[in-house]
Amino acid sequence: MSDPRWRIRQTDSGLEVALHVQPRARRDEIVGVHNGALKLKVSAPPVDDAANRAVIEFFAALLDVPKTRLQIVAGLKSREKVLRIESVSISDFCRHFPGL
Repeated sequence: MSDPRWRIRQTDSGLEVALHVQPRARRDEIVGVHNGALKLKVSAPPVDDAANRAVIEFFAALLDVPKTRLQIVAGLKSREKVLRIESVSISDFCRHFPGL
């Protein structure tokens, strides 16, 4: 199952969401869609995995799930990432972004 607005799909391993991450922003926030991926700004720099940790922390807090249920499965050294989230459905995830 997938969502046509941005690349998101349900797999046996969990929900996978395509992200476009902009590091060194003023604050952590979702700002829309960029090339079919959710665009996330994080204040952390792209050094020593700080931005990747910020992505995990942002979505863990947003979805109210433990950080251990989230994993970046592609794009660790890139702005284009794929985030896997265990135990969250597409509908539960999408309700956090009604305008997108």
